[in-house]
Amino acid sequence: MRSGSIVTSGGVIAAALAAALPALGQEISAVRIASGLSRPVFVTAPAGDTNRIFIVEQRSGSTGRVRIYKFDSGQVLGTPYLSVTVSTGSEQGLLGLAFHPDYANNGYVYVNYTRSDGDTVIQRFTVSGNPDVVDSGSGQIVMIIDQPFSNHNGGYLAFGPDGYLYIPTGDGGSANDPGNRAQNINELLGKILRIDVNGDDFPADPNKNYANPAGNPYVGVDGLDEIWAIGLRNPWRGDFDNQTGDFYMGDVGQDAREEIDFQPASSTGGENYGWRCKEGTRCTGLTGCSCADTTLVDPIYEYNQGPGCSVTGGVVYRGGAFPALSGTYFFSDFCDSRIFSFRYDGSNVTEFTNRTSQLIPDIGTIDSVSSFGEDAFGEMYICDLEGEVFKMVPLDDITCDEIKKFKGSCKDNGTVKVVLRLNTESHHGDNVTIGINGQDNLLVINGSKAVFKACCFAGPVTASLEDPAGCESDLLLQCP
Repeated sequence: MRSGSIVTSGGVIAAALAAALPALGQEISAVRIASGLSRPVFVTAPAGDTNRIFIVEQRSGSTGRVRIYKFDSGQVLGTPYLSVTVSTGSEQGLLGLAFHPDYANNGYVYVNYTRSDGDTVIQRFTVSGNPDVVDSGSGQIVMIIDQPFSNHNGGYLAFGPDGYLYIPTGDGGSANDPGNRAQNINELLGKILRIDVNGDDFPADPNKNYANPAGNPYVGVDGLDEIWAIGLRNPWRGDFDNQTGDFYMGDVGQDAREEIDFQPASSTGGENYGWRCKEGTRCTGLTGCSCADTTLVDPIYEYNQGPGCSVTGGVVYRGGAFPALSGTYFFSDFCDSRIFSFRYDGSNVTEFTNRTSQLIPDIGTIDSVSSFGEDAFGEMYICDLEGEVFKMVPLDDITCDEIKKFKGSCKDNGTVKVVLRLNTESHHGDNVTIGINGQDNLLVINGSKAVFKACCFAGPVTASLEDPAGCESDLLLQCP
């Protein structure tokens, strides 16, 4: 078995030393917000949507779904926001979700999935008159990518700060990239693609509804115009730093190294991240490329496999609940689900911290970290493929003198509304639990207020505030 040592481009650091580094700033914890999901693999929200997060379910049978969790009710809606028919083998299914930068006006949402024949489809849908459901008949194919095998499908999908859609793709699967596709600039596989979904360079092709930005590195020269960067094996999860625009990407290794790659916001594209010549900084010895090529871009961070074996790229934290952690990158490994963080200043990785013991949830266990995500506040979520979603929260409790009001009511139609109002906004973005007839509902404090609202109740209703200090008594409400 390989050692568990941690490797950076600057050398080897003992895992024990890295794990012993202290956590910085405010103490963190995790709470479970949703369970009973079918293989959750991503969480996101449109800009400005402060009452919902959207959870991607990879597949349930042959159906991939997007589910909505609402903060005001603390519940996952029963009706899916979106459903697509997907292939069910290996790493296939519904894998990615991205909202158009102008979603508030055009209602466009994009998904990345493998269809029944195994090929990757990027498809656009439009939200219906019901903001919690897309128009199922609005689907438009943006792009289809041939997949020779059932694994290494990539899956991440995101709009960059430039407004273009970025699509990291895997090398097509099998072992050691048998077609050397990642290095072939005439293949879409093993790349980062960058396209303009607001244009159309292919009006005669119903399966190509996009334009290629003029600034892409292979426009006008040999190579596919869609390509932005090359040399990737399976870039499962990435993240644009919401503040700097820098791009971080976890690229899953073959049998030796796992790596975090980086592209600065100032990049003009064209990076070659090395696969299949190199796995991390390790030379593979495979033919078709050279480790001596000085243009290859090494990862900013890598580690040996064992016990980890499949990096789960994470997010750069930019929420408001943990000011001391702003700019900190979180990531995990699917095989052992340890969670780590570090800072990167463009040259050096610092403040490497093992966060696993801090992020032990209140309920359930984090067993198989499939993804990280963010809400509109910039707060961080953790997806567990076993069916759960967790949120990183502060350990700080609300004190009695911070509570201004805790009241509730029930309307004639059975709608219960419970309001917690604080006299401070210092807990903005934090979670609070309000129980309704013994069922806990995890809510988000928006500014100085958290609101639970749901229908339809009958008879007596008891509303309680999870309140370690014992500040507030239960509310006894009467519904018709």
